[in-house]
Amino acid sequence: MSKRPDFSKFKRIVVKVGSSLLVDPTTGLKTEWLSALGEDLSALAKKGVDIVVVSSGAIALGRGVLKLPRGPLKLEESQAAAAVGQIELSRAWAEVFSRHKITTGQILVTLGDTEERQRYLNARATIGRLIDLKAIPVVNENDTVATTEIRYGDNDRLAARVATMAGADLLILLSDIDGLYNAPPAKDPNAKLIPLVPRITAEIEAMAGDAASDLSRGGMRTKVEAAKIATTGGTHMIIADGRVLHPIKRIEDKGPCTWFLTGSTPVSARKTWIAGVLEPKGILFLDTGATDAIRSGKSLLPAGVKRIEGVFERGDAVVMRAPDGGELGRGLIGYDSTEAALLAGRSSRDIEKILGYAGRAELIHRDDMALGVG
Repeated sequence: MSKRPDFSKFKRIVVKVGSSLLVDPTTGLKTEWLSALGEDLSALAKKGVDIVVVSSGAIALGRGVLKLPRGPLKLEESQAAAAVGQIELSRAWAEVFSRHKITTGQILVTLGDTEERQRYLNARATIGRLIDLKAIPVVNENDTVATTEIRYGDNDRLAARVATMAGADLLILLSDIDGLYNAPPAKDPNAKLIPLVPRITAEIEAMAGDAASDLSRGGMRTKVEAAKIATTGGTHMIIADGRVLHPIKRIEDKGPCTWFLTGSTPVSARKTWIAGVLEPKGILFLDTGATDAIRSGKSLLPAGVKRIEGVFERGDAVVMRAPDGGELGRGLIGYDSTEAALLAGRSSRDIEKILGYAGRAELIHRDDMALGVG
């Protein structure tokens, strides 16, 4: 029987915060609540846990500053509110974490940044570098430019994409409810909280509400959809009540919530995807040294490539072939085919001299390889 994972074992956690938790329509930013959450997250960071925040609230904050009327906003009004609110939101997060001597970095994304492969890789690299530098990335949808056709519209699914992008092993969705119930708790006094979801089934999806219901607009339905994205990508997910002070500490103390479990890790899930889903766009022929290095768990450096076939772009899948011609595996290439051809057989130290900019040392990182798939 599945059991609740040990919270202390997680190394990289993405926390999603909704507008209603962060902003009061009348009084503005909920400073006491945000300060308490900042204490929780800073305590985790000081234990060595990597933290990424996905925060709503820009439009809600901006409309208050601009004194826009309540009710639905026109597109240009929403974008104007977001432009003002993003400044307020980033300032709030920066001030909260600076009290604990932690730096933050703001990342604004659109749907294309998580769905288009090259932009996905760029966003992932930025998040990864901020984490390496011990800064906490604060991610939000770029509502100043996103329109209805090119936006997520809810930060639950965005948070799930960010979690898989960042290689997080846990995603926490802070909500206005303890978790997933077997019936709507507001309507059914006998509704019971489901503490563990080992696998998302049709029955679980039905509990979240029909796709045509009100629940489908940013409610429990989108949270279960987020759970499918996260768990498929090797990330466990939690839905928990964020309205209390210190909501993360409450989870640590085994407070009520719903866990959605995954059977893989972010790295193994990505490798499975590379092996079985992507269409290879090119071939790299490797020497013996590179072949042995890859089999021992190392990345592919330019020096180990003898020649290249095919036309591909950065982020495409390519086949790696051993000296005997056999398929060693597949991987996501870090350069387009023109650049890769220039780098083949050369030292990583020469990359800047050859290309005119300081690119990545690896042609294919070991986390972006799937071996033995041919």
